[in-house]
Amino acid sequence: MKNVKLKICGMKYSENIKEIATLQPDYLGFIFWEKSSRLMDVASIPEIPKSIKKVGVFVNSSIQEIISKVKQYELDVVQLHGNESAFFCTEIKLLNVEIIKVFSIGTNFDFSVLEKFLPMVDYFLFDTKGKLPGGNGVTFDWNLLEKYPFDKPFFLSGGIGINELEAIKKFQKTKVAEKCIAIDVNSQFETKPGLKNKIELEKFKKLLYEHKI
Repeated sequence: MKNVKLKICGMKYSENIKEIATLQPDYLGFIFWEKSSRLMDVASIPEIPKSIKKVGVFVNSSIQEIISKVKQYELDVVQLHGNESAFFCTEIKLLNVEIIKVFSIGTNFDFSVLEKFLPMVDYFLFDTKGKLPGGNGVTFDWNLLEKYPFDKPFFLSGGIGINELEAIKKFQKTKVAEKCIAIDVNSQFETKPGLKNKIELEKFKKLLYEHKI
């Protein structure tokens, strides 16, 4: 987990996108779920470094809508945050994008449901089970991931902020952390939905890599 990547999700405002892009995260996420307070509704993403992958987040969207958004925003990655099937993931794969399939983790989560997605997706993302598909602002019990039986790399998400750095440091010593490719942050770094605090994110990134995670 020493080379863990950083994904900053829920970007919304053009100037803020350009500002946060100067921090050189590995991924920037843009939400295309109409009920989200972080709905990406500007016509285009401002120019950002090519090294930053643009992730479109969708919740039970149609294939047509995803195709449209991939083209309009030149997305590199599609993150599926709803009840999308493995077959649906196969269809999206034809768009020549990476696929992140999200699963919300509760106490009794059955990891065997992931197996049918293994051939179609590039990564899983494990988030906190809550009222919303994402952005609930709370962490889940990462010890539950010890039951994760597959080699497919995953993103760790769900209410992660500066206060979780010590927990991340502890987590990185576990065996399952070797499969954690990225940390996904969002709501804990906002001054309002979709508007990220650069100073706090810069501090988090610095401390994250000082811990050599």
